[in-house]
Amino acid sequence: MKNIVTDKISSVAQHLSLKRELRVSADIPCEEGILIAVEVQNNKATYNNIELTSGRMAQVKRGDVVVGALGQRKALFGYSGHLPEQLVPGDMVQILNIGGVMGICDSVNANFGQPFDAKVLGAVLAFPFLGERIGVPARAGLTKLLPEPHLDTRGIPVVALAGTCMDSGKTAAACAIVSRLRHHGYTVDAFKATGVALRRDILAMQDAGARNTLVFTDFGVVATTRENGPPVTRMMLNQLAEKKPDVIVFELGDGLLGAYGVDAILKDPEIKAALTCVVLCANDPVAAWGGVNILRDEYAIEPGVVTGPATDNNIGNQIIVDQLGVPAVNAVTHGAELGDAVAKTLSFELSS
Repeated sequence: MKNIVTDKISSVAQHLSLKRELRVSADIPCEEGILIAVEVQNNKATYNNIELTSGRMAQVKRGDVVVGALGQRKALFGYSGHLPEQLVPGDMVQILNIGGVMGICDSVNANFGQPFDAKVLGAVLAFPFLGERIGVPARAGLTKLLPEPHLDTRGIPVVALAGTCMDSGKTAAACAIVSRLRHHGYTVDAFKATGVALRRDILAMQDAGARNTLVFTDFGVVATTRENGPPVTRMMLNQLAEKKPDVIVFELGDGLLGAYGVDAILKDPEIKAALTCVVLCANDPVAAWGGVNILRDEYAIEPGVVTGPATDNNIGNQIIVDQLGVPAVNAVTHGAELGDAVAKTLSFELSS
């Protein structure tokens, strides 16, 4: 056990209230969510920020001591990597995302260059036993994930946003819907169900007017999978439903064909039965066609509205309406109309 001084504590460690002076151990359990301290070995010109526990973005440079969490990442646009089988101080890992997930990089997206290499300093220690100097490896998360939680949304309507791919406009659409429903006088709670550790999206939903927000990392999940996606989604729905909002809005990160467990969530019978409205975010008309038909054919879900870059002008909207028979509204240019379209599917009254 030794003392270190950190430069940056990433947002994946949100719930630990860590200080800059930490104690680390050479005994490092290679498990998802274990917090480690590393020293950055290189500089980067792109994708070179870390989201701090405050929500701010901070540039990372060579020599910085950064705290993150061990985990995997399976991203189409970004770095993909796996959890190491063993680690000792001095070993090298890579920073896989700006939320602070660290592992062994397997695949690089050329747009982002090579990832940050980071020398492992040790596992961050927490001291849960009052008055004792016994440290245990710190873990991400506030609440323990239950393996098979029963779902009870208490009859509260639920809006889900699914995308055809990463960067298809899901968060922008979620914020537009949250904001508009708030303007109509409804209390909205929101969460992000799938993806890799990052608080940026739920912070945006808070800024849009969501009263309470959650993200899967609150339950110790660093990156969602087909195995943990459904139970963590059930737990977030349960926790927010207990607070009795008028509606719950949640974003399914990644895409319908991604590796973060969106398919398992949409196939879960209880979750599917709880969905009142599904909004599809699509990058282009062909993606909209594929996304709508996947929802219909694979999940027997009829999307309430299509949004995303496919609706950036009237031509895209008309193609979607004519070819698919689904309303199309752009979240950026017509956010209020998108919110109203969703409100109508919920049978909400609209203020004048």
